[in-house]
Amino acid sequence: MSRIAIPDGSPFGPDNLPYGVFSTKDGSRRVGVRVGDTVADLSLLLLDPVFAAPTLNPFMAQGPRRWAEARERVRSAIEGPVPKQALHPLQEVRLHMPFQVGDYVDFYASEHHAANLGRLFRPGQDPLMPNWRHLPVGYHGRSGTVVASGTGVIRPCGQRKDPAEAAPTFGPSRRLDIEAELGFVVGAGSVLGERIGVDDFADHVFGAVLVNDWSARDLQAWEYVPLGPHLGKSFATSVSPWVVPLAALEHARVPLPGQIPAPLPYLRGAEDWGLDVDLEVEWNGERVSRPPYREMYWSPAQMLAHLTVNGASTRTGDLFASGTVSGPAKHQRGAFIELTWGGSEPVTVKGEERTFLEDGDTVAITATAPGPGGSRIGFGEVAGTVLPAVES
Repeated sequence: MSRIAIPDGSPFGPDNLPYGVFSTKDGSRRVGVRVGDTVADLSLLLLDPVFAAPTLNPFMAQGPRRWAEARERVRSAIEGPVPKQALHPLQEVRLHMPFQVGDYVDFYASEHHAANLGRLFRPGQDPLMPNWRHLPVGYHGRSGTVVASGTGVIRPCGQRKDPAEAAPTFGPSRRLDIEAELGFVVGAGSVLGERIGVDDFADHVFGAVLVNDWSARDLQAWEYVPLGPHLGKSFATSVSPWVVPLAALEHARVPLPGQIPAPLPYLRGAEDWGLDVDLEVEWNGERVSRPPYREMYWSPAQMLAHLTVNGASTRTGDLFASGTVSGPAKHQRGAFIELTWGGSEPVTVKGEERTFLEDGDTVAITATAPGPGGSRIGFGEVAGTVLPAVES
């Protein structure tokens, strides 16, 4: 038997307990929780076969009552001696994609981000489209290219057309970008024809992850009219290995900044799911941005309500993301197209002026949120390195 050492000030204490999927030298994948710098094997800690699965999906599908029960059992178990074979140092395990993605939807929920892009793309006009303050705008992404943190991101190829060019050309993206986001994982799904109300959010959503929605801005700019993002987004979306349960974010809940005009009734509720989460973006190891999630205009509960208001079903493992998280200040912008103002205002990274991503660049996004008693809740990181395009 052994006791788990939790370093002072660790954002992975007993008030967090994020879930992930890991493997050791034997190669078998199973579900664990992170406690300090230790991964606890839940199949051994709780003697529950659902945690011997290679994804979180079977456990998440059991619903909120089961999630709460398991969380209390874990908290109780880690207070005392734990079987040594259930504990693994974090640096000795391999982390994997924590859940099997069903569907993937990406929203556009930051007013600061949407307004900045509107000013860049439509100068002299209202930066927000007429519908933006009435509904959470989003698009359906590609679940098959949602990848685990650490997976290399191959520079995408496609059609791109610079304003000075008479016709489009084909080739690698010249304006590869990132989007720092928060994602939400559906645990308990809903049937076709059923709507999920704003106040039913916690009955369906298991937890939150960090997301980097890699974006090829030149491909996107040429293709997105009239149907929206396609190849400029679908090549890769990275997620963090730890799913922070909603229960761990109770002390991070804050009111929304304010919605004018008032949203339609299906987007209103008694529950307020604004979240005070501080993100940080590092570019080749240098911090370049600190996006604040508390500035988001639309809440994740409103996103889910809108996603299902037409009767669309949800299922275990569905992922929906917030869209780029940006604040009012320049250092709070969560995408490089904003941070460098379309490439016209380079930022200095490791002594070099930079605009968009080059091959070999690594981007890492981290985040923390308030916990009880002045503690912090950690999300870990989502990271990826840009690999050269595959050209035929």
